[in-house]
Amino acid sequence: MKKRIISAIVMCIIVIPVLLIGGLPFKIFTMIIGVASLYELLHLRKKSKEIPLPIRLISYILLAVFIYLGTNIYSSNYDIIYKILIAIFLIYFIPVVFINNNDKYNISDALYVLGMTIFLSIAYNSFVMISNNDISYLLYVIVITVGTDVFAYFTGYFVGENKMCEKISPKKTWEGAVGGTLIGTVLGVIFYSFIINSDINMVLLVGSTLLLSIIGQIGDLFFSSIKRYYSVKDFSKLIPGHGGILDRLDSLIFVVLAFALFINIL
Repeated sequence: MKKRIISAIVMCIIVIPVLLIGGLPFKIFTMIIGVASLYELLHLRKKSKEIPLPIRLISYILLAVFIYLGTNIYSSNYDIIYKILIAIFLIYFIPVVFINNNDKYNISDALYVLGMTIFLSIAYNSFVMISNNDISYLLYVIVITVGTDVFAYFTGYFVGENKMCEKISPKKTWEGAVGGTLIGTVLGVIFYSFIINSDINMVLLVGSTLLLSIIGQIGDLFFSSIKRYYSVKDFSKLIPGHGGILDRLDSLIFVVLAFALFINIL
């Protein structure tokens, strides 16, 4: 527990200033976190078969470039993103033919790396996009995610009886999910109303916040299912006492992606 607390304090000391400064420092920080997350997912694949080093290096570069340039891509220039996607498909699929060895690199590997690279590229670019729009929006989704996670844990611990997805996450209960959703929604609504926009339509705000809280818990379960598939407890041991980057950001990634869909509505 001591190690976990110390790690949490160190993370806050690093993350909070970068988050508040925003701009290029936050974008670079997000690129580093993105590459570390992709490393964790590719390292999991090593349990069954290691992805060739050139493919991994290309994936890290593509991810970093997409996060760095993606904010412009999202805004208007769809032609650029179309060309980038074509290049990505070719980069991952052509080696399948030339390597021609299922034990080294096959279509399953190509699809795994392709999917994870694009998924994380869009996810972490959404962090930057939301931050560039208004840092308060990013704080809003963080409040929802943390509030939901914390109170889902305590509600489940004290009153949880009915298992929700026992095969994926044995400790999660329906009582915990409901408690986390309610408190996460309340905290998110309060933050948005007082910090961002007090004139917002409350029905729209409550409905959107409730949806984000639920999606965050689905994200947690999604990443837990990946760990169960590869029979690991944590994605890595990068953060002492906490596991890996994705162990800490699993819910938030899904909340950020969902919020990016309707950021212009709120």
